[in-house]
This record gives sequence, C-alpha cells and structure tokens, in this order.
Amino acid sequence: MPEAIVALGSRKRVLGRLRFETDGRRQHSQFEYADEWLSQRDRFALSPGLPLRRGSHYSSGKDARRLAIPGCFSDAAPDAWGRALMTKALGGGLSEYDHLVLSDDRTRQGALRFLGEDMEPLCGPGPPIPRLVELARLRTLAQRFEKDPDGVEQEVRDLVGVAGSLGGARPKASVAGGGHLWIAKFTAAHDTKPVERAEVAVLKLAGMCGLRAAEARLELRDSDTPIALVRRFDRRGDARVPYMSARSALDWKDDEGGYYTDIAEVIRQISSKPADDLHELWRRIVFTILVSNRDDHLKNHGFIYSGGERWRLSPAFDINPSPSRHGVLETGIIQGGTFEASLDLALEACEFFDVESATAVEEARRMAKIIAGNWKRVLRDEGSSGDEIRGYAEAFEHAEAERALSLPAPLRKSHHVR
Repeated sequence: MPEAIVALGSRKRVLGRLRFETDGRRQHSQFEYADEWLSQRDRFALSPGLPLRRGSHYSSGKDARRLAIPGCFSDAAPDAWGRALMTKALGGGLSEYDHLVLSDDRTRQGALRFLGEDMEPLCGPGPPIPRLVELARLRTLAQRFEKDPDGVEQEVRDLVGVAGSLGGARPKASVAGGGHLWIAKFTAAHDTKPVERAEVAVLKLAGMCGLRAAEARLELRDSDTPIALVRRFDRRGDARVPYMSARSALDWKDDEGGYYTDIAEVIRQISSKPADDLHELWRRIVFTILVSNRDDHLKNHGFIYSGGERWRLSPAFDINPSPSRHGVLETGIIQGGTFEASLDLALEACEFFDVESATAVEEARRMAKIIAGNWKRVLRDEGSSGDEIRGYAEAFEHAEAERALSLPAPLRKSHHVR
C-alpha cells in the first residue's frame, strides 16, 4: 500500500498521511491528520470535507476514479494536459495516486506537498523551471507534442516537469520571471484563432469592472500563436499559499455542475470577509453572463487561505468568451434551477448573495456599460485583428447584454434650494 507524508509549504510542516490502495480496477485512499498538526494553534482543515479530527477520512473511486483521493488533493493533481504528458513519459496505467505524487512538486497548485519517509518530494528533482526567455521554445515543444505525441519523447521529458502538475485540458507550462511563478498558456492545435488574446483581454476587462482578477499579460504578441501569461496567486515570493477549488469546498462529487448559491453558503461558513466575497461572487455571475463565459465550472472557482481557519475567494481566472446563440452556464445560479445564462435570474438571485435589489440593478448596468464601451479596444490592444474582433461580437453583443444596458439608471436625490 503506497503512502505519502502530506506536508505544508516550504517548511514541510507535517499535516498527516495519505495511504492508497488499488486492485487494478477500484481505487481508494485513507487520509489521517497527524496528532502534531491537530495540536497546533494555527491548524486548519484542508477542506470542509476533511474536518479536523483524529481517525481516518476515506475516499473511494468506486463510482469515479477521480474520487479515489480527497478533493483538495485532486486540486493539486494534473488534469487532461498534464496527465497526457505524464502518461507518455511514465507509461500507461497510472493511478490517481501516481498522478498526484509524481507530478512536479515545485509547481504543484496550492501549498500541499507529498513526501517520502526522508521528507523529500516523492516526484524527485526535475529540470530547472524555465525562464520567460524560454517561452518560444516551450511553445514549440507543446505544439510538437500535440501534433505527434508518439514521436516526441525528448519533448515530453522537457515538458512533463513544468507542465505535468497543472490543471486544465489546454497546453500550458510553468515559467519563472520577475520573482513570480506564471502559467504560460499556448494556442492549442485545434484552435481556429489565438484564444490567448481573448483570455488576457477579458481578465483585464474584469479588472476594469472592479472584479478581483488574476494578473495576466500577453507574450510574443505579434505572433500567430501568442502566449498568455497568468501570474500564480497561490505563490507569494517563495511562499506557497493553500488553495482549494470550489468543487472541493463543496465536497462536490456529482458529474453535473454545481450552483453559485451553494458556493455562497460555503462563503458564509469559511470566508474571513463573507460580505465582500458574496458581493464579488454575484458580480462574477453577471460578468460571466455578459462576456459569454462558458468555462465557469466548479474547478474554475476557488479559495485561498487567509489564516485563522478562514479562506477568501481567489482571484478570478480562466474566463473565456465563447460566441454562441445559446447562453449556458457550467455552474447554475440557484440550487436546483436552470443553467441558463440569464441576467434576470441573476438579478432575482441577488438576495442570496446579500446584494440589495437596487444595488444589483446598478451594478449590472454599470458593468454592461464598461464592457460595451471597451471590449473591442481591449481585444485590439492584445493584437486581435478586425476579423477576430468581429468573430467575438456575439460573445459581447447579445440579448442579455442589451437587457443589462436597458436597466433603469439609479435615481439621484434632488437638492432643492430654499
């Protein structure tokens, strides 16, 4: 039965042990907090699904392999892109535990570390994290792997250490620069346009609307395949910041999408600033609708640890406009309701996020005006051509945006001179 010491951050503070077992078909794991962690004054639960207590927490992959380890550990494991690299480099038949502990320790999401008895990472040392000046080379390696995964063994060895620990399905790698760790996102082989331009532009548009968004910029801007750089918010210098996805915070096990009102309830329970996070989450719903983001699933929302057994809603990330005539959300607005991208439904739900109706109307109208007045410019600023901008028009100019723009302006108090 393989097992790992679970530790926290650069100091390798021992949190507990993760034990894993599989018979080749079924996988399951057992996690137990260490007594020394439970006795610490600054202890905290790794997620609501792993409350602080003595004894074992069990996870079973009977219904789905990804459930074989706790959700907060799955957050630190790679998704489709990283798994494809690891499978090519290490061979098939990797378990959920293998994907977790053999991915790169230095770039793994969050602050969790998985160590052997010698207190060293189980994955072993990898090549140096590449610098920003190596972006063009990394892009070429990723393109070669996508086009011919069976003929690029050296490329896989170079990529797996810096990309194998990252989530998501799209090609990407970790790079270092300016004293920070960044995620470099590359244009995929199946893309018909450089979507990285739109992702960077929309994150900047989110900031213009007053949302807390991840810092992003475009590199190799004048190339046909530019690279989006997104700064890691789970790092502060060399320090690692604990992170968990909304999926883990909800202990969500279904394949169906979750609901924003469920995330709101978790915020009330764990946030150090619940009012701020509730208002922020509601504004993100409206922004998602207005920019036709269809990538708002539960793993694309998250929380970073803020101390004192409390968390904060993480900066917004992975917002991708998707031109479509049918607006659908990955995360529904109200528990048990529709997944329709409906502004009216968002306005009706505002009370679940402690937002007053009048404020909701004013905020939706304000954001719609900012987006309508700036979306073309921000895309152009990131190098999008006229044809590319016109191709994104349906993502920003649609019935829900028109509805928001037509909302009544707030009444201003008149001042009568007596």
